[in-house]
Amino acid sequence: MDRFTPPVAVFRARFLLLLQYRAAALAGFATQCWWGLIRIMVITAFYAGGRSAPVALDQAIAYIWLGQAFFAMLPLTADPEVGAMMRTGSVCYERLRPVDLYAAWYARALAWRAAPSLLRAVPMLIIAAALLPALGLRAYALHPPPTVAAALIFPVSMLLALLLSAALSTLIDISVIVMLSARGITVFSMPLITLLSGMIIPLPLFPDWTQPIVQALPFAGLVDLPFRVYIGHIAPRDVAAVLRHQLLWTVALVLVGRWLLARGLRRVVVQGG
Repeated sequence: MDRFTPPVAVFRARFLLLLQYRAAALAGFATQCWWGLIRIMVITAFYAGGRSAPVALDQAIAYIWLGQAFFAMLPLTADPEVGAMMRTGSVCYERLRPVDLYAAWYARALAWRAAPSLLRAVPMLIIAAALLPALGLRAYALHPPPTVAAALIFPVSMLLALLLSAALSTLIDISVIVMLSARGITVFSMPLITLLSGMIIPLPLFPDWTQPIVQALPFAGLVDLPFRVYIGHIAPRDVAAVLRHQLLWTVALVLVGRWLLARGLRRVVVQGG
Protein backbone atom coordinates (compact mmCIF):
# COMPACT_ATOMS: atom_id res chain seq x y z
CA MET A 1 0.00 0.00 0.00
CA ASP A 2 2.92 2.33 0.73
CA ARG A 3 3.96 2.17 -2.93
CA PHE A 4 0.77 3.94 -3.96
CA THR A 5 0.67 6.50 -1.16
CA PRO A 6 3.16 9.04 -2.64
CA PRO A 7 1.22 9.63 -5.92
CA VAL A 8 -1.97 10.14 -3.92
CA ALA A 9 -0.17 12.61 -1.68
CA VAL A 10 1.28 14.38 -4.75
CA PHE A 11 -2.17 14.70 -6.28
CA ARG A 12 -3.73 16.01 -3.08
CA ALA A 13 -0.98 18.54 -2.40
CA ARG A 14 -0.96 19.97 -5.91
CA PHE A 15 -4.74 19.93 -6.24
CA LEU A 16 -5.11 21.97 -3.03
CA LEU A 17 -2.34 24.31 -4.17
CA LEU A 18 -3.98 24.98 -7.53
CA LEU A 19 -7.35 25.64 -5.90
CA GLN A 20 -5.80 28.74 -4.31
CA TYR A 21 -5.40 30.50 -7.68
CA ARG A 22 -8.92 31.92 -7.61
CA ALA A 23 -8.07 35.20 -9.35
CA ALA A 24 -6.57 33.34 -12.31
CA ALA A 25 -9.62 31.06 -12.38
CA LEU A 26 -11.94 34.08 -12.35
CA ALA A 27 -10.07 35.69 -15.24
CA GLY A 28 -10.17 32.43 -17.19
CA PHE A 29 -13.85 32.01 -16.38
CA ALA A 30 -14.70 35.49 -17.71
CA THR A 31 -12.64 34.88 -20.86
CA GLN A 32 -14.26 31.53 -21.56
CA CYS A 33 -17.76 32.99 -21.06
CA TRP A 34 -16.98 35.77 -23.54
CA TRP A 35 -15.58 33.41 -26.15
CA GLY A 36 -18.44 31.01 -25.58
CA LEU A 37 -20.99 33.68 -26.47
CA ILE A 38 -18.99 34.72 -29.55
CA ARG A 39 -18.73 31.13 -30.79
CA ILE A 40 -22.45 30.59 -30.23
CA MET A 41 -23.25 33.70 -32.28
CA VAL A 42 -21.00 32.46 -35.09
CA ILE A 43 -22.47 28.97 -35.18
CA THR A 44 -26.02 30.38 -34.94
CA ALA A 45 -25.30 32.45 -38.03
CA PHE A 46 -23.95 29.32 -39.73
CA TYR A 47 -27.16 27.41 -39.04
CA ALA A 48 -29.29 30.41 -40.03
CA GLY A 49 -27.83 30.13 -43.52
CA GLY A 50 -29.91 27.01 -44.08
CA ARG A 51 -26.96 24.65 -44.11
CA SER A 52 -27.67 21.09 -43.08
CA ALA A 53 -25.49 19.63 -40.33
CA PRO A 54 -25.33 16.32 -38.49
CA VAL A 55 -25.66 18.17 -35.16
CA ALA A 56 -28.74 20.23 -34.25
CA LEU A 57 -28.26 23.87 -33.24
CA ASP A 58 -29.23 23.37 -29.60
CA GLN A 59 -26.83 20.42 -29.44
CA ALA A 60 -24.03 22.51 -30.93
CA ILE A 61 -24.67 25.27 -28.38
CA ALA A 62 -24.51 22.78 -25.51
CA TYR A 63 -21.31 21.37 -27.02
CA ILE A 64 -19.75 24.86 -27.09
CA TRP A 65 -20.65 25.61 -23.47
CA LEU A 66 -19.20 22.34 -22.30
CA GLY A 67 -16.04 23.07 -24.26
CA GLN A 68 -15.65 26.46 -22.63
CA ALA A 69 -16.33 25.03 -19.18
CA PHE A 70 -13.73 22.27 -19.48
CA PHE A 71 -11.18 24.08 -21.64
CA ALA A 72 -8.57 23.99 -18.86
CA MET A 73 -8.68 20.20 -18.93
CA LEU A 74 -7.02 20.04 -22.35
CA PRO A 75 -3.35 18.97 -22.29
CA LEU A 76 -2.11 21.88 -24.38
CA THR A 77 1.22 22.68 -22.74
CA ALA A 78 3.98 21.08 -20.73
CA ASP A 79 4.07 21.51 -16.97
CA PRO A 80 6.11 24.69 -16.29
CA GLU A 81 7.63 23.04 -13.22
CA VAL A 82 9.08 20.27 -15.40
CA GLY A 83 10.57 22.93 -17.67
CA ALA A 84 12.07 24.61 -14.62
CA MET A 85 13.60 21.27 -13.55
CA MET A 86 15.35 21.03 -16.90
CA ARG A 87 16.61 24.62 -16.78
CA THR A 88 18.02 24.32 -13.25
CA GLY A 89 19.23 20.73 -13.53
CA SER A 90 17.09 19.60 -10.59
CA VAL A 91 15.51 16.95 -12.81
CA CYS A 92 18.40 14.69 -11.81
CA TYR A 93 16.95 14.51 -8.30
CA GLU A 94 13.80 12.92 -9.70
CA ARG A 95 15.72 9.68 -10.21
CA LEU A 96 16.62 9.57 -6.52
CA ARG A 97 13.09 9.75 -5.17
CA PRO A 98 11.91 6.45 -3.61
CA VAL A 99 8.60 6.54 -5.50
CA ASP A 100 7.12 5.35 -8.74
CA LEU A 101 8.27 8.38 -10.73
CA TYR A 102 5.78 8.00 -13.57
CA ALA A 103 2.90 7.66 -11.10
CA ALA A 104 4.05 10.82 -9.29
CA TRP A 105 4.25 12.80 -12.54
CA TYR A 106 0.90 11.43 -13.64
CA ALA A 107 -0.62 12.52 -10.32
CA ARG A 108 0.81 16.02 -10.82
CA ALA A 109 -0.70 16.19 -14.29
CA LEU A 110 -4.03 14.89 -13.03
CA ALA A 111 -4.24 17.59 -10.38
CA TRP A 112 -3.09 20.26 -12.86
CA ARG A 113 -5.94 19.39 -15.22
CA ALA A 114 -8.60 18.81 -12.56
CA ALA A 115 -8.30 21.81 -10.22
CA PRO A 116 -8.52 24.69 -12.77
CA SER A 117 -11.33 22.88 -14.59
CA LEU A 118 -13.30 22.56 -11.37
CA LEU A 119 -12.89 26.25 -10.54
CA ARG A 120 -14.10 27.34 -13.99
CA ALA A 121 -16.66 24.69 -14.89
CA VAL A 122 -18.97 24.92 -11.90
CA PRO A 123 -19.84 28.65 -12.15
CA MET A 124 -19.88 28.57 -15.95
CA LEU A 125 -22.34 25.67 -16.13
CA ILE A 126 -24.57 27.39 -13.58
CA ILE A 127 -24.61 30.59 -15.64
CA ALA A 128 -25.12 28.81 -18.95
CA ALA A 129 -27.86 26.51 -17.66
CA ALA A 130 -29.70 28.76 -15.18
CA LEU A 131 -28.80 32.44 -15.53
CA LEU A 132 -29.10 32.81 -19.31
CA PRO A 133 -32.68 31.42 -19.42
CA ALA A 134 -33.59 33.73 -16.52
CA LEU A 135 -32.29 36.68 -18.55
CA GLY A 136 -34.40 35.69 -21.56
CA LEU A 137 -31.46 34.23 -23.48
CA ARG A 138 -32.81 30.71 -23.65
CA ALA A 139 -31.57 30.34 -27.24
CA TYR A 140 -27.99 30.71 -25.95
CA ALA A 141 -28.46 28.54 -22.86
CA LEU A 142 -27.07 25.12 -22.02
CA HIS A 143 -29.87 22.54 -22.10
CA PRO A 144 -29.77 19.45 -19.86
CA PRO A 145 -29.02 16.00 -21.31
CA PRO A 146 -32.00 14.67 -23.29
CA THR A 147 -32.13 11.35 -21.43
CA VAL A 148 -31.38 10.01 -17.97
CA ALA A 149 -28.88 7.59 -19.48
CA ALA A 150 -26.92 10.46 -21.03
CA ALA A 151 -26.94 12.33 -17.71
CA LEU A 152 -25.58 9.28 -15.88
CA ILE A 153 -22.95 8.29 -18.44
CA PHE A 154 -21.60 11.80 -19.05
CA PRO A 155 -19.75 12.08 -15.67
CA VAL A 156 -18.17 8.67 -16.25
CA SER A 157 -17.00 9.71 -19.71
CA MET A 158 -15.65 13.01 -18.34
CA LEU A 159 -13.71 11.15 -15.66
CA LEU A 160 -12.14 8.98 -18.36
CA ALA A 161 -11.45 12.14 -20.38
CA LEU A 162 -9.60 13.56 -17.37
CA LEU A 163 -7.52 10.39 -17.02
CA LEU A 164 -6.75 10.51 -20.77
CA SER A 165 -5.81 14.17 -20.53
CA ALA A 166 -3.42 13.44 -17.66
CA ALA A 167 -1.80 10.65 -19.69
CA LEU A 168 -1.25 13.03 -22.62
CA SER A 169 0.00 15.76 -20.27
CA THR A 170 2.51 13.39 -18.73
CA LEU A 171 3.67 12.35 -22.19
CA ILE A 172 4.21 16.01 -23.10
CA ASP A 173 6.13 16.55 -19.84
CA ILE A 174 8.36 13.56 -20.60
CA SER A 175 9.15 14.99 -24.04
CA VAL A 176 10.70 18.02 -22.33
CA ILE A 177 13.41 15.73 -20.95
CA VAL A 178 14.43 14.88 -24.51
CA MET A 179 13.87 18.28 -26.12
CA LEU A 180 15.32 20.26 -23.17
CA SER A 181 12.64 22.94 -23.68
CA ALA A 182 8.86 23.06 -23.52
CA ARG A 183 8.56 25.61 -26.33
CA GLY A 184 8.75 23.20 -29.24
CA ILE A 185 6.25 20.64 -27.95
CA THR A 186 3.84 23.43 -26.94
CA VAL A 187 3.90 24.97 -30.42
CA PHE A 188 3.16 21.53 -31.86
CA SER A 189 0.62 20.17 -29.36
CA MET A 190 -1.57 23.22 -28.78
CA PRO A 191 -3.08 23.63 -32.30
CA LEU A 192 -3.10 19.87 -32.90
CA ILE A 193 -5.03 18.95 -29.75
CA THR A 194 -7.33 21.99 -29.90
CA LEU A 195 -8.41 21.13 -33.44
CA LEU A 196 -8.53 17.33 -33.33
CA SER A 197 -10.24 17.12 -29.94
CA GLY A 198 -13.26 19.01 -31.28
CA MET A 199 -12.71 22.09 -29.13
CA ILE A 200 -12.87 24.48 -32.10
CA ILE A 201 -15.75 22.82 -33.93
CA PRO A 202 -17.51 19.52 -33.21
CA LEU A 203 -15.84 16.64 -35.01
CA PRO A 204 -19.08 15.57 -36.79
CA LEU A 205 -18.87 18.86 -38.71
CA PHE A 206 -15.54 17.84 -40.21
CA PRO A 207 -15.56 16.53 -43.81
CA ASP A 208 -16.84 12.97 -44.19
CA TRP A 209 -13.50 11.62 -45.41
CA THR A 210 -11.81 12.73 -42.17
CA GLN A 211 -14.28 11.03 -39.82
CA PRO A 212 -12.56 7.61 -39.56
CA ILE A 213 -9.28 9.38 -38.78
CA VAL A 214 -10.37 11.98 -36.24
CA GLN A 215 -12.68 9.56 -34.42
CA ALA A 216 -9.92 6.96 -34.07
CA LEU A 217 -7.33 9.32 -32.58
CA PRO A 218 -7.09 9.69 -28.78
CA PHE A 219 -7.93 13.40 -28.92
CA ALA A 220 -11.61 12.68 -29.65
CA GLY A 221 -11.88 11.18 -26.17
CA LEU A 222 -10.94 14.50 -24.57
CA VAL A 223 -13.82 16.61 -25.86
CA ASP A 224 -15.90 15.30 -28.73
CA LEU A 225 -16.98 11.90 -27.43
CA PRO A 226 -17.99 12.88 -23.87
CA PHE A 227 -19.73 16.04 -25.08
CA ARG A 228 -21.70 14.13 -27.69
CA VAL A 229 -22.74 11.70 -24.97
CA TYR A 230 -24.13 14.70 -23.06
CA ILE A 231 -26.09 16.12 -25.99
CA GLY A 232 -27.49 12.70 -26.94
CA HIS A 233 -25.77 12.63 -30.31
CA ILE A 234 -24.27 9.21 -29.56
CA ALA A 235 -26.79 6.37 -29.45
CA PRO A 236 -26.99 4.33 -26.21
CA ARG A 237 -25.77 1.24 -28.03
CA ASP A 238 -22.53 3.07 -28.93
CA VAL A 239 -21.75 4.43 -25.46
CA ALA A 240 -19.73 1.34 -24.48
CA ALA A 241 -17.51 1.94 -27.52
CA VAL A 242 -16.92 5.52 -26.37
CA LEU A 243 -15.83 4.46 -22.90
CA ARG A 244 -13.68 1.69 -24.35
CA HIS A 245 -12.00 4.17 -26.72
CA GLN A 246 -11.10 6.48 -23.83
CA LEU A 247 -9.91 3.70 -21.53
CA LEU A 248 -7.78 1.87 -24.12
CA TRP A 249 -6.05 5.04 -25.26
CA THR A 250 -5.35 6.00 -21.64
CA VAL A 251 -3.77 2.63 -20.91
CA ALA A 252 -1.75 2.75 -24.15
CA LEU A 253 -0.43 6.25 -23.45
CA VAL A 254 0.46 5.35 -19.87
CA LEU A 255 2.47 2.36 -21.07
CA VAL A 256 4.25 4.44 -23.71
CA GLY A 257 4.89 7.18 -21.17
CA ARG A 258 6.42 4.76 -18.68
CA TRP A 259 8.77 3.41 -21.35
CA LEU A 260 9.79 6.87 -22.56
CA LEU A 261 10.37 8.19 -19.04
CA ALA A 262 12.62 5.27 -18.11
CA ARG A 263 14.53 5.66 -21.36
CA GLY A 264 14.71 9.45 -21.14
CA LEU A 265 16.06 9.59 -17.59
CA ARG A 266 18.87 7.20 -18.53
CA ARG A 267 20.00 9.65 -21.22
CA VAL A 268 19.03 12.96 -19.64
CA VAL A 269 21.34 15.92 -20.28
CA VAL A 270 21.31 18.29 -17.32
CA GLN A 271 21.09 22.00 -18.13
CA GLY A 272 22.27 24.51 -15.56
CA GLY A 273 23.00 23.29 -12.04
